Amino acid sequence: MLLNTSLKMQQGSFYIAVWGCQMNVYDADRIADLLSAMGYVRSEGPKGAQIIVLVTCAVRAKAEDKVFNQIAAWQHDGVINDNTILCLGGCIGSELGQKLIEFNSRLNIVFGPRTAHKLPSLINAYKENHRAIIDTEADSLEKFDRLPESGRRGPSAFVTIMEGCSNKCSYCIVPYTRGEEESRPMQDILDEILIHLENGAKEIHLLGQNVNSYRGPSASGETHFSTLLYEIAALGGVERLRFTTSNPMDFSDDIVKAIGEIEIIANAVHVPIQSGSNRILQLMRRRYTQDDYLRLVDKLRNVREDIAISSDFIVGFPGESDEDFKQTLEVVDKVKFDQSFSFVYSKRPGTPAALMEDKVPLEVKKERLYKLQAKLEEYATLHTNKMLGTTQQVLVEGISRKDQSELKSRASNNRIVVFKGSPNLIGQMAEVKIESLSAHTLRGKLI
Repeated sequence: MLLNTSLKMQQGSFYIAVWGCQMNVYDADRIADLLSAMGYVRSEGPKGAQIIVLVTCAVRAKAEDKVFNQIAAWQHDGVINDNTILCLGGCIGSELGQKLIEFNSRLNIVFGPRTAHKLPSLINAYKENHRAIIDTEADSLEKFDRLPESGRRGPSAFVTIMEGCSNKCSYCIVPYTRGEEESRPMQDILDEILIHLENGAKEIHLLGQNVNSYRGPSASGETHFSTLLYEIAALGGVERLRFTTSNPMDFSDDIVKAIGEIEIIANAVHVPIQSGSNRILQLMRRRYTQDDYLRLVDKLRNVREDIAISSDFIVGFPGESDEDFKQTLEVVDKVKFDQSFSFVYSKRPGTPAALMEDKVPLEVKKERLYKLQAKLEEYATLHTNKMLGTTQQVLVEGISRKDQSELKSRASNNRIVVFKGSPNLIGQMAEVKIESLSAHTLRGKLI
């Protein structure tokens, strides 16, 4: 074992930074598996790393700005030098390709979500000729067949069940960067989950641009998402099951039924509504109405009365009026969302919405965002306060960063809970009574 580690050290080290969605986190983890298999050792920081990999999204311009600002800062500080191999990937790679090299000549390799598995060969090719490489095209599921066995992830592990998206919402660039929707075979997903369980995972988090439209091939034909949930539950060993993200239009009754029947499914579901206005939803090409969404919420709460429902909101979509925004606030009051995400609309070149006339001033958009976020925070706090005095089953994730004598854990509804306990509990489920609330963190006592 010591000899193997020594050999790996001779290959050098790598560092990975991630921005964006959980699917980017999954891709980054798999890239780490690939580079580790090449003999490189993962570094905790970028300084001194021979290979630096940046994985970022293209959904909002802010993520792109962050990655280029980070590269500039590393160049200024000397973290990146002539010997560093700098790789940039994720949706931004598919979106911009050659333009990335033109924008920053320090980049050596540009890859996309579909070509992450090619990174070892791209690195070797760059080492031979020292010429910038752009490779963003491949079959959507090819990478899953070319990746090594998953490494240890800790108590919670992401598993991507599908690639791409075929919905083509007018504001979203993902269908153009990740391609059309394609589902992984069910057995491949189950096999990957079994590896995570062998490595000590207790929680599995299924990922997809629209998980509830999953239609994976299996021995019995086409498998729907609800069937996949039942199959995972039947494996044994999975103590908590999460999934992200769900489109309301595909949240069928069989999925709702599965949530009611499968106890290991976390007591939290993320269902983005984006806007409460039917007019704006139509412009967004979100194929459901406000009433459709509210009926779905009723169905979910009929099978789980206290289920935490979170959402995404886009504020200031082209043409959004005061009345449209008012309808969004009304939906928030009706649903009383928990821990949601909200953003000002970000124009993405190449999407239909980018061609729409946008007369809403930025200051108005920001004012609406602040108002929405204040209301969302009000309801999130309400849900948090309801947990005081309750007993929660939590998954212990590690040591608290703020207090080394405390453990950090996560409740079924996704709330962070800290409590004093032995480090031996890390990676295990524990029963904790919630005794106090500090900012957004719940404090409990181990039972």
